[in-house]
Amino acid sequence: MFEIREMTIADYDNVMKVWGMTENLSLRSVDSREAIGAYLKRNPELSFVALVDNTIVGAVLSGTDGRRGYLQHLAVNADLRGQGIGKALVEKTITAFSKQGIAKTHLFVLNENEKAKAFYLKLGWGRRDEVTMFSFNASTDANV
Repeated sequence: MFEIREMTIADYDNVMKVWGMTENLSLRSVDSREAIGAYLKRNPELSFVALVDNTIVGAVLSGTDGRRGYLQHLAVNADLRGQGIGKALVEKTITAFSKQGIAKTHLFVLNENEKAKAFYLKLGWGRRDEVTMFSFNASTDANV
């Protein structure tokens, strides 16, 4: 059995281990301890960890711009997938957004991440093909 609780910056090292072992999850310099800490402060009560025997085995980073929710960096240890942990993290996030009046949530999946695409489709998420993502990097760090 697993439990879910709010993510704190104290969880950072263990969460990074889960994210770092997850195939097709893109980590960048903007995922530094300082940046994640600031993100959690700006988006309280919206990011969560899943624990088994007090060990973090899954995590989701989520936030809002006040209009839409954004689910980012959802990951579960590979050996524990298929047990409902990822689904529970998504549901906890959607419930947290709903409490803030946020009805619509977006996420980005790398094109080659077929497992993630299948997971979200199974949960009832709709694929958006009518939009194209553009990015602008104002820094000299190409890895932000």
